[in-house]
Order: sequence, then structure tokens, then C-alpha cells
Amino acid sequence: MKKGLIFGNGYLGNRISGELGIPIDTHRIIENMVVGTNQYLDEYLKGKSLDFVINAIGKTHGPNSIGIDYCKFHKQETLQSNVSVAEELASACARNHIYFVHLGSGCIYQGDKNGFGYSEKDKPNFTEQFYAFSKATAEERLLELERINPNFKWFDGRLRMPVDDRYNKRNLIDKLKEYAKVIDIQNSMITVPHMISGLRQIIKQKLTGIYNFTNPGTISAFEIMTLYKKIVDPNHRFELMSLGELNNTTKDIRSNCKLNTDKLESAGIKLPKIYEAVEECLIGYKKRLDKK
Repeated sequence: MKKGLIFGNGYLGNRISGELGIPIDTHRIIENMVVGTNQYLDEYLKGKSLDFVINAIGKTHGPNSIGIDYCKFHKQETLQSNVSVAEELASACARNHIYFVHLGSGCIYQGDKNGFGYSEKDKPNFTEQFYAFSKATAEERLLELERINPNFKWFDGRLRMPVDDRYNKRNLIDKLKEYAKVIDIQNSMITVPHMISGLRQIIKQKLTGIYNFTNPGTISAFEIMTLYKKIVDPNHRFELMSLGELNNTTKDIRSNCKLNTDKLESAGIKLPKIYEAVEECLIGYKKRLDKK
């Protein structure tokens, strides 16, 4: 691959770095800067002669891992990570003619749009949740940057509910297996191994614009745990939870939605259907457990 740099030392940043061999910004320059006053950022990027940057910085949880409920009660911190940092880094990339890959979110919709799924042309309809509001706002800021700066070349991949083939507390599998009850509502999701292979193609093509970056189709948490019980742990126990019960146990409401992936597929990024992709991840997950 060409020369790139990942900003964001979290779950997805490290997974992408490990698989694609792209280094992570260990100085954490953009995360620790006072937004709008760091004149060193341009010099830092120029000094590295980069072809592309991946923005994997994002506030999705707090130090006590309470999930996106954290964002509702830490709004300034969430806006800093999810909006200001994205805008500042994107602006620096535009000034320096560096291709910008932004890991966005598809959790800005609610529903399935009569079974068709929401496309990239649909206006977000779930911004009352603060995390979703911050991600939708970041998209708007980056679109505005594109309008005013023709040098800005960017890809915004809207991810949802990452499912991985290895243990990580941010892996949806590892989250769900801790719950005694899960919901049976269909959702668009992304499997991390296929996300990474897709990113390789996206960067090679320098694909531009906003894309729903999920596997085709939908799956539910209940279906995932049913597969988990079949493939990984036959002794695992769980029950069905209603949406009403879920809303009573969380501080902020959750997005449940279907995204339309036709645009991604038409660009040549063909990911396997989500049900088969989750099965594949669980088989890999089991193999890694057995090796231990």
C-alpha cells in the first residue's frame, strides 16, 4: 500500500494497523491538541510525506465502559473527539493534498425504510441520541469542507456494530455474551475482517464520498447469540428481551436500522452477506479459543 498513518489508538485503529501494516500516530498529536491552534499539525503531516490518513478517533464509551450512554453525559468531550478532531484533521489533509479516510457511523438512522434500507442520500433521522448527533454533525462539517475546498478528497465509511473473529471488549460478540437477555431486532452490521479487506480496496481506489460501510443484509443480536451457542459455546444461556425492556435499562435510546449498501457494491467493494460473515467470524473466534 501507499504511505499512510492512522489517527486513533483504539480498537479499530489497532485492528486496521495490525492487518494492513499502517502505523498509528503514537504522538496522539490531534487528540491532545487545542483545536484550531495547533500550527504544528501541517508540518507534522508534511514531514511524513503521507498519501492517506485514516481517522479512527471517536468517542463511543467512557473509562468505565458504559457504552454510548457516556456520550450523553459528557457532551463536550464527545463533540471534541467526534466532531472537532475530525474537522481539524480533515482540514489539515485538505491543505496538504492527503486522502482522508473517516470512520463514520451508520447509527444515525432508526428503522428500515420499508425494507429498502437507508441510502447515503437519506437525511439522518436519529439525532436525538447524542452520540448519533455528534457523528451526523461530523458528516455535515466534512461535507461543508468538501464544498469549499476542491483539494479535499475523502471517504466516509459509515460503520455499525463491529463483529470480530477475536476477543475484544469492543467486539459485539464479547458484548452480547455478557448479557442474560438480548433483542431480536434486525440491524445492519460490519464484520471487522471484511471491513479491513474493504478498506484495502477503498484506499487503493481512493474512493470518495459517503458510503454505508456494512455487510449486505441484516441480523439480530438474538441470531448472533444463537449462532454463538451453536458454534462456540453450547452451554451459553440467554433469553429474549423486548425493545421496551432494553430502553428501560439504558440511559439513552439505541439505533436499530437497516442501511442500503448498493452504492458500496456498485463501487466494486463486495462484502459477504452479514449472516454468513458472522458465521465466519464465529468459526474463527472458536478456533482462537481452542488454541488457548
